[in-house]
Amino acid sequence: MTDFDRDLDELIRREITRRKLLRGAGAGALSLSAAAFLAACGGGGGIEKTGANKQSDVIPKGQIAKTLNFSNWPLYIDVKGNRHPTLDEFQKKYGTKVKYTEEINDNTEFFGKVRQQYAAGNSGGRDLHVVTDWMAAKMIELGYVQKLDKSAMPNVVQNMTDVLRNSPIDRSRDYTVPWQSGQTGLICRKDKVGTPQSINDIFDPKLKGKVTMLTEMRDTVGLVMLGMGKDPQSFQGLDDAMAAIEKIDKAAKDGQIRRFTGNDYLKDLPKGDSWLVFGWSGDAVQLESDNNNIKFLQPQEGFMLWTDNMQIPVGAPHAYTAEVFMNYVYDPEVQAKITAYVNYVPPVKGVQEIIRRTDPKLAESPLVFPDAETQKRARIFRPLTPDEENQLNTAFQKVIGA
Repeated sequence: MTDFDRDLDELIRREITRRKLLRGAGAGALSLSAAAFLAACGGGGGIEKTGANKQSDVIPKGQIAKTLNFSNWPLYIDVKGNRHPTLDEFQKKYGTKVKYTEEINDNTEFFGKVRQQYAAGNSGGRDLHVVTDWMAAKMIELGYVQKLDKSAMPNVVQNMTDVLRNSPIDRSRDYTVPWQSGQTGLICRKDKVGTPQSINDIFDPKLKGKVTMLTEMRDTVGLVMLGMGKDPQSFQGLDDAMAAIEKIDKAAKDGQIRRFTGNDYLKDLPKGDSWLVFGWSGDAVQLESDNNNIKFLQPQEGFMLWTDNMQIPVGAPHAYTAEVFMNYVYDPEVQAKITAYVNYVPPVKGVQEIIRRTDPKLAESPLVFPDAETQKRARIFRPLTPDEENQLNTAFQKVIGA
């Protein structure tokens, strides 16, 4: 285990101990009130566990299907021309054609899209989706995802990095398999703004109308809190977080913030519509490959750290095949190809050594393989109680006009 892994593991463990939001080790989910959770999501009533997702059941083994429907975020798998080599190789190996849909632009937006289907035990045809830790926890608590059969995924069991094995949102990894991890910081147009060092540069009046923030509450509020000298990892009560939302609200009303985005800032930066944005590390590396004026910056105050996870929704028509796919991408050679393209932190052991043979510079990148020094500035937004989440989401959604 690297120094980074040890530091991050300790960081997560401190979060678990302090907030005490976990069930026993076998439950693998945040211990949240069902009614409050639904209220926070805009629903009502109690949780209805579907027959497809009894907590004690695992996905049964079966035949490998001819098709697999995979919902993911933009620019989140290797691309060559108009093809996805990893998916093509999976089809060649197993005879399964992957229908790959880049339909996830924002966790909350995606949840709103699928919630009624998932609640009814209908996946909408999806076999796999990828969502961030806190949303994955909601999916688990609401009974919207299926329990995994680890015996069908030996690569996952053997090759997952140590730091990701015991997650605060899914202690035993019964319902989640990490896809990638990454950082949230600043992405800039160097030809327009130089290389800003502080989160607070996004509030510079000289940049009025040329900045964007993320619709992901934890990323945007977390960064603004850091800029205010507050720690999103350990704040008590909601005063500090609400103060950050008030600061964001004022900037939005003053016209400082051009708009709030998901991955769609990917269009704003190259066109020059935005000069400085809150964004995700892997996106920046890919944008920079096409425009060397675009650069990701780790602000001096710190940056946010997160993990996205694969899950199999209830009613998935090809659930066993989805497990086969999870196992496939946990082959280090396969994962190395994904990492070389997306430039996020891989969840699989041995990838750095493989990449070092073909791209030594990438193998030493602190954005892809963070070292202990980088980790010192990393922050994970602390777990929220249902009431806290409801209050923060309501206030933030009002600010961004959602």
